[in-house]
Amino acid sequence: MTHPLIAGISADHLTAFAAREARRYAQSRPIAAEAMAKGAGAFLNGVPMHWMRDWPMPHLPLVAKAKGARLTDIDGYGIDDFCLGDTGSMFGHSPEPVAKAIRQQARRGLTYMLPTQTALEAGRLLTERFGPFKWQIATTATDANRFALRVARAVTGRPKVLVFNGCYHGTLDDTMVELVDGVPANRRGLVGQVQDLTRAATVAEFNDLSGVEALLKQGDVAAILTEPVMTNCCMVLPDPGFHDGLRALCTQYGALLIIDETHTISSALGGYTHAHGLSPDMFVVGKCVAGGLPTAVWGMTDAVAARFNAYEATRPPGHSGMGTTLSANPLQFACLVATLSEVMTPEAYAHMEQGAARLAAGLSAAIEKHKAPWHVVRVGARVEFICALGPLRNGTEAAAAHQPQVEAAVHTALLNRGCLIAPFHNMMLISPATKTRQIDRLIAAFDEVLTTLFT
Repeated sequence: MTHPLIAGISADHLTAFAAREARRYAQSRPIAAEAMAKGAGAFLNGVPMHWMRDWPMPHLPLVAKAKGARLTDIDGYGIDDFCLGDTGSMFGHSPEPVAKAIRQQARRGLTYMLPTQTALEAGRLLTERFGPFKWQIATTATDANRFALRVARAVTGRPKVLVFNGCYHGTLDDTMVELVDGVPANRRGLVGQVQDLTRAATVAEFNDLSGVEALLKQGDVAAILTEPVMTNCCMVLPDPGFHDGLRALCTQYGALLIIDETHTISSALGGYTHAHGLSPDMFVVGKCVAGGLPTAVWGMTDAVAARFNAYEATRPPGHSGMGTTLSANPLQFACLVATLSEVMTPEAYAHMEQGAARLAAGLSAAIEKHKAPWHVVRVGARVEFICALGPLRNGTEAAAAHQPQVEAAVHTALLNRGCLIAPFHNMMLISPATKTRQIDRLIAAFDEVLTTLFT
């Protein structure tokens, strides 16, 4: 009798393995279980943010403290943290320059609705690190992308944004579209969405320049919004020449090119844009840019700024629909300066790159050893194992490669062995604080898990 396989694993074997690992986790963390049972009832479904329910463990651990690349939970377990807040703490938890900046600024006030000298220094450092853009500050990358799209539509007079199937740009409504049988549609699963989002968005497959051109030819696309590498899915790298092609097509058809580096800031110092010589009209980065304090930045070239200022000169008086009261606060600027000048350094990225290469090689060796039909992909400090053969070329292939049942079991098993990875897409980050021994522990734990799954 032939037993069904899931990512190369017997379905029955996988189910038994997942059950064992879940029991092991639950038995090892009674303090967190009791605390959650007593105290989580005030939150909707027991979590302060709904997506926390997506962690695959029987119940959430409760973090007691975090420092560098290490967490300690209230049950006393030390955990090597490769999730790092899903990039929010990519430079490690509470880098000392950032912690110092927070302490110092807290004595001077947290929000003014006015700039400081530190804000001016942050602007200089942003330009030095990412390029000569005219900058604005937001609190999240979702907001930064929202504001960038408003500018793009204003200066082009066009309604639509072009995004890639399976993309991720935060919770921005304009990007919550996908291809269904080749036709743009609202993404499945959206909560309370009553609008037809395809009126202001259209979709192509990543790495498909001919598909992009066909949409741009229609003349209604204000901007292409893209990550340099598709993330928050089974990671997809760009084909050679893809980004040059996007730049050329945007120029030819009068659309703006917006590069969102919120996840790909792991690529290199200055992001993928700097490392690969990309030329966007607008640039967005969030998450870790201020060392873990909620902050995002977005900027535009001088040419786009001139077009926007001309638009502003003719705009009727009234609310722009851009900005939030607590954005561009002095605490953000203090943390931006600390991160850009003392944390986000060439030395830090060299350490991250070396560690990520070691991790990717170790995971790949384990996959090859066990003849698993999986593969590993890396962009700078970001490493992912994908429970399918690769490489992947677009969002449709990435969705098909996703194996939630396998990924959930492996995630819990790795945590039982002292290693935390991102819950949604098998993502692992190397921070400047990550030690070689932590990387080797993760490789050993991964090999042990695969030994059990493929034996």
